[in-house]
Amino acid sequence: MVVSIDPGDPVAVSSGADRLDGQAVGGHAGQRKANRVPAAAPPPRQLPAAPSAFTGRVAELAELDDLLAEPQGLEGSPLAVVAGTAGVGKSTLVPHWAHRVTDRFPDGQLYVNLRGFDPAGTALDPAEVVRGFLTALGVAPQRVPIGLAAQTTRYRSLVAGRRMLVLLDNARDAEQVRPLLPGAPGCVTVVTSREQLGGLVAINGARPVALELFTDPEARRFLATRLGQARVRAEPAAAAQIIERFARLPLALAVASARVVVNRAASLPDLAAELAQAGAGLDPFDGGDPAADVRAVFSWSYRALDPAAAGLFRLIGLHPGPELTVPAAASLVGAPMPAVRRLLAVLTRANLITEHSPGRYMAHDLLRAYAAELADAEEPAAHRLAATGRLLDHCLHTAYAADRLLYPHRDPILLDCPQAGVVVPAPADSAAAMRWLVAEHRVLLATVDLAARDRWDRHAWEMAWSLTSYVNLRARWHDQLAVQDAALPSAVRLADRAAQAQLHRNLGRALAQLDRPDEAARHLAQALEGFVAVGDRANQAQTHVNIARVLERQGRDAEALGYDLRSLELCRQALSVNTGIGNRHGAATNWRTAGCAEAAGGDHLEASGHPDAGAVRARCAKPRSTDAVRPELG
Repeated sequence: MVVSIDPGDPVAVSSGADRLDGQAVGGHAGQRKANRVPAAAPPPRQLPAAPSAFTGRVAELAELDDLLAEPQGLEGSPLAVVAGTAGVGKSTLVPHWAHRVTDRFPDGQLYVNLRGFDPAGTALDPAEVVRGFLTALGVAPQRVPIGLAAQTTRYRSLVAGRRMLVLLDNARDAEQVRPLLPGAPGCVTVVTSREQLGGLVAINGARPVALELFTDPEARRFLATRLGQARVRAEPAAAAQIIERFARLPLALAVASARVVVNRAASLPDLAAELAQAGAGLDPFDGGDPAADVRAVFSWSYRALDPAAAGLFRLIGLHPGPELTVPAAASLVGAPMPAVRRLLAVLTRANLITEHSPGRYMAHDLLRAYAAELADAEEPAAHRLAATGRLLDHCLHTAYAADRLLYPHRDPILLDCPQAGVVVPAPADSAAAMRWLVAEHRVLLATVDLAARDRWDRHAWEMAWSLTSYVNLRARWHDQLAVQDAALPSAVRLADRAAQAQLHRNLGRALAQLDRPDEAARHLAQALEGFVAVGDRANQAQTHVNIARVLERQGRDAEALGYDLRSLELCRQALSVNTGIGNRHGAATNWRTAGCAEAAGGDHLEASGHPDAGAVRARCAKPRSTDAVRPELG
């Protein structure tokens, strides 16, 4: 009889005939004592209990089922690595699957928690695990060979040809796993880890199974399994708020549902309201047990990082999200990009971030909140300030360079030089500039909000200016409203009349495109007042054109004509003192606009002497659409 306990505590009692490779042992009693092995150890059944409530993961279960269909060759046995971030449910999925297929492994199932990211901070030594497996397989502790190599050889000899399942949970790295892999066909091994364990995939032929966050339907089914379908159906809005706030992370949803179950007086709306009041921190995710505390679970992965990778992870908490590029990360840290790429690879292997497309990284909301808490707690205020400044410099200067390529006719603004350590990628041409802006769209909007909220006022309004051509070309008028409105208080705090005028003008143009002419007119009037105050004739001219277009939409063509003509006169005045390309382009544009307005109004004033006069007459001879208004860029 063999009694096996946790492989971390390899103690067993054995009895029965002394055998060696199935043969009776004779001779000297000491030799028999050294070689004897139990004749018939019962198959080990070490799987942890199946989860009581399991839902979803259909695709991942199918991938694991496919593992059973892999051919058993001479080069080893089927191997899978289930990888995913902290709390995503790896140690729930694999035991659930294993219990479904135990009949396929009549010779037993071996299981060990390798404690790769344990709160105690010490991962299990592979030698200790092998000794535990040998004990489970019927080898008395005093018969276990000395040294990891000999122990591994004995372990592989015992499992060779057997139909066994080996589950290696919570592995830290490939080196911890390799001594535990069966060496011959017959067994199937599944490893779980927060790391991707690419070495096992590349060298040992492991099948990678990526475990992601729940989908929305899976998250809803999960809550329904824990709380009851009727309850979730009765309070769908609260359930949706909870799912969104907990970022569809299974561990966090388990904590939420447990709180509602334990406190029977609590309702889903109560929990949703509490979460809304709690803000973005992780306090609502404390389950009262270190194993069910999201902050504690994340900390286990964080503490396993080297200092440089841990420092980058903390600084990622300062990034407004949702995506992070290598240049942005390098700017945060103030380090060269090759070094930062290596750090990002470390964080990716730890599943603290995900490289969802080449060079673009994401962390889900709870991990970002955890990183932000760490930054506040562990980074000196001066370090946080410097890192945020470098990040804003990166975004501002790259966006500005992209804008200059998209619309070079615009009169430029003067930026301060970027700080040391800032990476500013240079788009090759206007197409590359547009691709960068499209890819960074959400990040740039969030960056303007960050700059305005934290009173990086010059960055805020200059970022808004730098995004104007892009949002106009893409006709993203609601985004234009949000960006310019966020930056306007910054310009007011700076007492910068020119900046305020630029922002009012951009707000007016966006409101006009959204068919809100009264609001547009108010902002454009404020813009015109500001440009007059600072003596900027070129932008006064452009603002007159914007006002004319609003009046034209309202059917007030005669008033619109007056503003167009005044715009033309202002461009001429600007040209007399400034021969920059922006003003020359503005004069030509406004001449064409005024000429068409005159023709449409029946004045038919001759555009005398101007080289575009023929084109103006030809253009004005065509029917004019009042529905489509060209988005101006300047």
